[in-house]
Amino acid sequence: MKIFVTGGAGYIGSVVVARLIAEGFSVVVLDDLSQGHRAAVHSAAEFVQADLADRPTVDRALAEHRPDVVMHFAGRTLVGESMERPLLYLGHSVQCGMNLLEGMVTHNVKRFVLSSTANLFGYPERLPISEAEQIAPGSPYGESKFFLERAMHWLDRVCGMRYVALRYFNAAGATAELGEDHNPETHLIPIVLQAALGQRDEVVVHGDDYPTPDGTCVRDYIHVADLAEAHLLALRAFRFGSRQYNLGNETGYSVRQIIEAARRITGRPIPVRVGPRRPGDPAALVASSERIRDELGWRPRCSDLDNILQTAWQWHERHPRGYADRRST
Repeated sequence: MKIFVTGGAGYIGSVVVARLIAEGFSVVVLDDLSQGHRAAVHSAAEFVQADLADRPTVDRALAEHRPDVVMHFAGRTLVGESMERPLLYLGHSVQCGMNLLEGMVTHNVKRFVLSSTANLFGYPERLPISEAEQIAPGSPYGESKFFLERAMHWLDRVCGMRYVALRYFNAAGATAELGEDHNPETHLIPIVLQAALGQRDEVVVHGDDYPTPDGTCVRDYIHVADLAEAHLLALRAFRFGSRQYNLGNETGYSVRQIIEAARRITGRPIPVRVGPRRPGDPAALVASSERIRDELGWRPRCSDLDNILQTAWQWHERHPRGYADRRST
């Protein structure tokens, strides 16, 4: 089976690609390297450097490689940025996704796995959040993912394209070879570890007046290797038709809990300053993963926060400059 992976040079995409190759799949990665790293792409994957905004190039790549399944990770993923530049998400990210879907219809590719988001549930009424929770995106980023989910719904009904939407909560951790390296970095755990390495003067906590036990935002953190496992299982989900699955550990940790755990794991001081809230940040997001457990047997193998932080810390200690100067694996 051949899998076409957009954004396969990024944090989650690269880990999924490595896992697919380890399981014997043929993999083609399409990435424009605006956010990903060529060195993160497994050497056994075919690589196409291209922008999804370039529809003719997307068409040519699909026509040449004729994949059985497309996995879509490419796109911008920052809630705060989407609140400042909404059209970058409601316009550009959506159009890139639509270019991909149009190309799939043109070339008769009938299986699609979407990297979706917990930000579909901006202000949930119940925790943990199940797939039955009312969708009310918390930002233009969440809205852009919902738009693609709705497009896939209609392509299923009209064109017979089966899809699986995997709605992640907060990806974290690292494998032995692959970790998190963004520029600029905006995700909490790598920011905290950069402060432990002395690469940042402090960690800014964005608001400490939320209705949570310690006043800081609460999130559900899921190890990136467990996300990769969910993508492999998603390939079996098409037998149920099109599906949506929430992915998390069903346990929430606050920003302050993450910082305290990182201090314990690293043994380093991590200075903290409280700043204002960021627009679009809900107080708490915690997943219910009951559906994917029941239907596909998915179980997180690295659900303990200390283990997640330990794998991330080991990677950052070995790669303090991230993927800089690294060759492809």
